[in-house]
Amino acid sequence: MSLVVELRRYTLHPGTRETLIELFEREFVTGQEAVGITLGGRFRDLDDPNRFVWLRAFPSMPERRRALEAFYGGPVWREHRDAANATMVDCDDVLLLRGPGFTPPAGSREVLATVCRPADPAAFDAHAARHLGPEHALHRTEHAENDFPQLPVRTGEDLRVWFGPGEPPPWPFRRLRLEPVTSR
Repeated sequence: MSLVVELRRYTLHPGTRETLIELFEREFVTGQEAVGITLGGRFRDLDDPNRFVWLRAFPSMPERRRALEAFYGGPVWREHRDAANATMVDCDDVLLLRGPGFTPPAGSREVLATVCRPADPAAFDAHAARHLGPEHALHRTEHAENDFPQLPVRTGEDLRVWFGPGEPPPWPFRRLRLEPVTSR
């Protein structure tokens, strides 16, 4: 199933990551699920103590807009937004993707996420067919217009993102080493 997926990377004020994670897990997981948002993995960036990385998914772009309006216009966000925003330096590093979503297997200690900008999409597809299986949860840029502009997303890029180990691609890429947050 192909979902609309947001890969969100937040830069936080030094020393506030655990504060945000505790608030996120206590309030924002169930608050988002209540309006139809599917939460995926939530992670500490192992190479940057001031980064929180997470995924959420929607069945379609119209459902994304409806769910985001419901959450950000609702009581959970209204009550806790100031505390959440106080931890953040930047929350605009967001990739809008199309793919299966991703939640790490239970007990995972480290997850690799690879973000690649292939120069040749057809060659990338051949590379992916040889080196990436379904367990890698391959995602591609969703080029639809962001219909919830209150939350910016990166545009003008054609990226591929996958999770798990794999042979490095022959195009520019960045690997994220992520530690799953243990949920509730």
